[in-house]
Amino acid sequence: MIHRAVAAAAASALLLAGCAAVARGDGGPPEPARTTGQNAAAEPPTPGLRPFYGQRAAWRDCGGGFECARIKVPLDYADPSGERIELSVIRLPASGERMGSLVINPGGPGGSGVDYTRMAGTQFTDGIRARFDIVGFDPRGVGESAPVRCMSNRELDAYMALDTSPDTPDEATALETGSKAVAERCGAGRSRRLLPFVGTPDAARDMDVLRAVLGDSGLTYLGKSYGTYLGAVYAGLFPRRVRALALDGAVDPAVPTLKSELVQAKGFEVALQAFVEDCVKDAACPFTRRTVDGALQEITDLLKRADRKPLKNDLADGRAINESWTITGIITPLYEREAWPLLRRALGRALKEGNGTDLLRMADLLVDRNPDGSYSNQTEANLAVNCLDHPYPKDMAAFRRAAAEAVKASPRFGSFAVWGSLPCAYWPVPAKSEDKPIKAEGAPPILVVGTLRDPATPYEWARGLASELSSGVLLGYDGDGHTAYSTGSKCVDQAVDDYLISLRVPASGTICPKAG
Repeated sequence: MIHRAVAAAAASALLLAGCAAVARGDGGPPEPARTTGQNAAAEPPTPGLRPFYGQRAAWRDCGGGFECARIKVPLDYADPSGERIELSVIRLPASGERMGSLVINPGGPGGSGVDYTRMAGTQFTDGIRARFDIVGFDPRGVGESAPVRCMSNRELDAYMALDTSPDTPDEATALETGSKAVAERCGAGRSRRLLPFVGTPDAARDMDVLRAVLGDSGLTYLGKSYGTYLGAVYAGLFPRRVRALALDGAVDPAVPTLKSELVQAKGFEVALQAFVEDCVKDAACPFTRRTVDGALQEITDLLKRADRKPLKNDLADGRAINESWTITGIITPLYEREAWPLLRRALGRALKEGNGTDLLRMADLLVDRNPDGSYSNQTEANLAVNCLDHPYPKDMAAFRRAAAEAVKASPRFGSFAVWGSLPCAYWPVPAKSEDKPIKAEGAPPILVVGTLRDPATPYEWARGLASELSSGVLLGYDGDGHTAYSTGSKCVDQAVDDYLISLRVPASGTICPKAG
């Protein structure tokens, strides 16, 4: 994955940035949990987990029609009588005849499900809103759920600025030193005790506790991007507790780590080419060369220029807009076709004026950096989860080989994608999982959705996951941008809604036409 650029609900954050900033404070008296047969739903996998599965959430009004609560889970599921942590949970009650809860995850890893749920009014159809409580949670290690914190804001700025396309021995040394420093800071900080327990299998076990606390005998779930991996892992652990899993913007768990970086870099290259093809048809397009190849070369030249001399920064925050910040700013609007006009404007300022301010603002949205210079813990959580979930090589030579291969396939994104994972080579906790297929035998049909020109989770990953799951059903969308549900395709929305509400699945391999 492009670790330093994978953001939860990146497209929504870009277009609806203000929506995620709604206050989340609790207020008002606690409300008893509403249940649908909670005793049956609460039966745990092992007797030691009964206190967690049988707990009742104290829901409080937290503004805007939302209700918030905290639930307890064991830090270590192998020792349920040991230390406990709390998960932050939010729900938007169903607006009509309620049939249960829809648990959601926006991606990342590191994305806040609580923040994403605050956008439920724009992210879900009226049909889904009527029938389900929309329930989001911050996975362990993320946001308000025992967050991993190991770097200061200044250190995060330095990490984001690391040159991930090293052209000289000195740049390679700086990248290696900076990546080691990140791993060492996380290993030495107060979050060190959390690091062995923030992987996706533990988050999936938390989700089963949440299912029980909500009173649902089977999990109904919509996961996007990394959230598809979380859903697949859940299905592998609890196949008979699945009611319906819709996995949109799928990650293929069988793809080896550095290979996945290469595939994702190619996905961003395809998305950039689609943007350029669209742009050169418009008189307002900022490129002086009016061919696709010519415009792509101008972008390459811009990145090289930023590598030699940073672009102008009007934010007066001391950051040098170098190649890494520039490419992060380009990546951000590729998540959402509706954001392409913003990319045209930002590239125009960069190309004509040498001003990268608009690109930097978009980069900040992707890495969840606030205007005051503070960060959420998204980046640290992203590293902590990915480095624990996936085995990475421990030597620079393996990364050099992978980067060289990736650059051939993706000249603008390949090096950035591979080298962004380097901290995992030095991570203080060994990986606990392997890159292998998940079958989830015994689960009911699982709907896997993929967008044909998705930059972050290429369509081939959706095909792979759907084929590996014993009950996988593939739905494609002939569109651009990251994920497909609630992005404008009535065909996709109807298919997902029919599945989540009525458990009807389309014929596997169906392709929904391009919207509009």
